[in-house]
Amino acid sequence: MSKGNRIKHTFRLPPALSRQLADYAGRKRVSQASVVEAAIASFLSPDGSERMEAAFSRRLDRITRQIGKLDYHIEVGNEAFALYLRRWLAVTPAIPVEATAAARAEAEKRFDFFVEALARRVETGRHLADDLIRAASEPELGEIENENGNGPESPAQP
Repeated sequence: MSKGNRIKHTFRLPPALSRQLADYAGRKRVSQASVVEAAIASFLSPDGSERMEAAFSRRLDRITRQIGKLDYHIEVGNEAFALYLRRWLAVTPAIPVEATAAARAEAEKRFDFFVEALARRVETGRHLADDLIRAASEPELGEIENENGNGPESPAQP
């Protein structure tokens, strides 16, 4: 701040704010007037609000990207579940009424196994999206690489 001409201003501060001002000025070894001058200049500076707006904009952009990733992963999870459910419904026969109790007991065991397997997978940090990306880049079961390495081709049928 310039040390040229100054205009005197008199104002009152609450006791707690006055103590904070005195403590801060003492720690920094500057006058209370210079702390007040710097605070007012910063508050009234047009770049202060522009810097704040830029910071908010960067944060909002980052949050938008994170929400986009979450949306993608939720969509992949929903589609995977839908494919699984369709397949399961297509291949699972209806249970006869007399076998319902045994089927429920077996279902509970299988569900407990599923929950344990899910907990292990979550603990390892593996994600379905990572497996899908890896699987998309690998040849499918029963396919081999082309001679020139350009991708999978079906094996020759005898």
